[in-house]
Amino acid sequence: MSMVSLLEVRNLCVEFPSRRGTLKALNDVSFSISAGEVLGVVGESGAGKSLTGASIIGLLEPPGRIASGEILLEGRRIDNLPDEAMRRIRGKEIGAVFQDPLTSLNPLYTVGRQLAETIVTHLPMTWTQARQRAIDLLASTGIPAARERIDHYPHQFSGGMRQRVVIALALAAEPKLVVADEPTTALDVSIQAQIIELLKKLCREHGAAVMLITHDMGVIAETADRVAVMYAGRVVEVGPVSEVIHAPSHPYTAGLMGSIPTLDSHVERLVQIDGSMPRLTAIPPGCAFNPRCVKRMPRCTQARPELMPAGATRAACWLHDKAEAA
Repeated sequence: MSMVSLLEVRNLCVEFPSRRGTLKALNDVSFSISAGEVLGVVGESGAGKSLTGASIIGLLEPPGRIASGEILLEGRRIDNLPDEAMRRIRGKEIGAVFQDPLTSLNPLYTVGRQLAETIVTHLPMTWTQARQRAIDLLASTGIPAARERIDHYPHQFSGGMRQRVVIALALAAEPKLVVADEPTTALDVSIQAQIIELLKKLCREHGAAVMLITHDMGVIAETADRVAVMYAGRVVEVGPVSEVIHAPSHPYTAGLMGSIPTLDSHVERLVQIDGSMPRLTAIPPGCAFNPRCVKRMPRCTQARPELMPAGATRAACWLHDKAEAA
């Protein structure tokens, strides 16, 4: 696996102006993804996972805007590009797989036409060549009788098959990065595993990096190389997936892991994290997790910790402050 960063997100802040003032939905988010790597992004609903993905793809819903920070793809800034330039990158260099395949597919056109249009837009191919590539892509995503089904409309496919079409669409122009936002949430458990395996396989073959956004730690454990845990618009822990799952360094991550049942151990009660994530209008001072944290110290309510070394991972938690320990 290449250790050169394909995608770098640096100190990203996203704001939403409102009548009550400006709401900071993402606050100083930083991470990187290497070519061929799968980075899982997890957290509760409202943590900022999908917003981070939308910022990278360039699909932030107004009035949301990137207030500060940088997004770099292969060293080039893409967060400040005009819409037309970003549209050329989207599809060609960045592919996207969303939760509901029906929002990604036009119901009025056959899947073949949609795939072929994407291919001829971004690759130097004739329509005939693009149609053949579309058939090959559908076949590679596990759609049987791809040559016949290429002329079917989205409504003629099942949910799992539609998601395969969307993955084919995301990979049509051989992108360097695929942003997959909850790609298996709307699917049966048996189909989920197939779709995840398919994403891994195709991205491995194409050498693409994947940003996999989900709230399902089981999916992360099966798929990701590294994981970034988000809480209240910030990354609170990032590291290799096995370390984050088996030896979490942030109390929030520990709570998330403790709430997952396992087959190899018997416990009377699962761990639960009391309370709920704060609203954007009421994020507490200091560490945003402090009202729910069982290891809270006075400092946690006064100063916001940055990501710092914490064993094999990095965690935004004062428990790992070397100066404090000294």
